Amino acid sequence: MRIQTIPSQLVQSINKMLDKKFINELFETHSHKTKLPSPLLVQNFIDNLLSILFPAYSDEAFQSEDELLLKHSLSKQQLATALSFVEFSKVEDKDKIVEAFYTELPEIYKLLLKDAEAIEAGDPAAKNREEVIRSYPGFYAISIYRISNLLHRLHVPFIPRILTEMGHSKTGIDIHPAATVGHSFFIDHGTGVVIGETSHIGNYVKLYQGVTLGSLSVSKDMADTKRHPTIEDNVVIYANATILGGKTIIGKNSIIGGNVWLTESIDPNTVVYNKPQLNIHKSK
Repeated sequence: MRIQTIPSQLVQSINKMLDKKFINELFETHSHKTKLPSPLLVQNFIDNLLSILFPAYSDEAFQSEDELLLKHSLSKQQLATALSFVEFSKVEDKDKIVEAFYTELPEIYKLLLKDAEAIEAGDPAAKNREEVIRSYPGFYAISIYRISNLLHRLHVPFIPRILTEMGHSKTGIDIHPAATVGHSFFIDHGTGVVIGETSHIGNYVKLYQGVTLGSLSVSKDMADTKRHPTIEDNVVIYANATILGGKTIIGKNSIIGGNVWLTESIDPNTVVYNKPQLNIHKSK
């Protein structure tokens, strides 16, 4: 069989035409690009904010209140800059958002201190609160969530989700910024935890690694309905448990064992666990 060789000049001409078409397609998408802040800008904002809230995140201790105030002013400027890259549909005055955010920040700080206290009290391995704040992935993920949740409640688009996905990539913990979480929240170990958009979590709740608070399969037109479960106060959910559905309520003071799959509500003060049958054979 004879194979005809295509002249190299023709090959180059075809490649140029294909490249030109591809570049045109790419340029078309860039010309309609949604206005967004860069990941570096958002990361710098959250790093600076955490260093203001917690000395454990700061390289050096502040030498005066004026120095701390200067860093606080820089944080406001960083948020204002990030907001300038976002197109708003509900709230147009970005300066009001910045002021509202920093007015609410002391309450977020109090919540985070309660979260750190719950982790220190609930984990025998925790040496002190500073260790929890600086090194525990659960605390970092909760910090990112609480800050992004405040921005979400202020109707800031995109940035809350960018923040929580940054926390997700660092910790393996995925908390949607629209979820509702009470005080004294403890995520132990944390890898693989997923908390969906319409989840409601009460106070003094403890989750272990691999827990999923998810939705049952629903159509897109149900996006605005409650699709994720409600976890009431003082509930402990052990590793790899999966709880699904917007009508599913886990009553207060309940314990959900590891690897449990739940799509129905549980009364308060209930223990739910799997009892798998183990087959143990002595090795010859």
